[in-house]
Amino acid sequence: MLVTGFPAGAFAANCYVIAPAPGEECVIVDPGQDAEGGIEEILREHRLKPVAVVLTHGHLDHVWSVAPVCGANDIPAYIHPADRAMLSDPGRGFPLGAAQQLFGGLTFTEPDDVLELADGMTLTLAGVELTVDHAPGHTQGSVTFRRPGGADAGAGPTEAGVMFSGDLLFAGSIGRTDLPGGDYQTILASLARVCLPLPDETIVLSGHGPATTIGAERTGNPFLAGLTPEHGPARGL
Repeated sequence: MLVTGFPAGAFAANCYVIAPAPGEECVIVDPGQDAEGGIEEILREHRLKPVAVVLTHGHLDHVWSVAPVCGANDIPAYIHPADRAMLSDPGRGFPLGAAQQLFGGLTFTEPDDVLELADGMTLTLAGVELTVDHAPGHTQGSVTFRRPGGADAGAGPTEAGVMFSGDLLFAGSIGRTDLPGGDYQTILASLARVCLPLPDETIVLSGHGPATTIGAERTGNPFLAGLTPEHGPARGL
């Protein structure tokens, strides 16, 4: 699987492009501020054709460019219904004063085609299967997109799984919970349910910062200390 990306705009939110291989169809994850140019460069370099945009949550640093990217390529956007309103009203994700300061005078709209995500659903897009896990706490509609590794994904036995964690889990940290829709106990429950059951070698591609693995975060992330998986294996394959 081809996965590439870049930090977009002043917020440095990671935008990813996923495809089975160069020259194939692809999926775009979280096109943030001024992401169009970087996306176009990746599409041109790898000869890719986008078929959808998928969004980990509705905060503006992750969805800023979703309408122009979808419009330019005539493709749908996928988002959890609890965060959908932020596509056209990003101020919902911030305190009132901050929203006015950040977005005063700016206008945002939904893409023409918006499809809603649900917990546990499997998306088959561009030849790639992604499992959706609802993971509230940073926002009410936060989700992760997960592709298992090895034989479970039809891949080689040594290929690790990948999780696009949005702002749920970072290298050494977790998403903030002090914005509207955030809740600390809820994000801890999401981390225990969504992240900790995964194998240690699962690669975590988060919404900000460098890549990490579930194993590295299980042993070194202070916010995960003491959490217990609700189900599934606690260690690697």
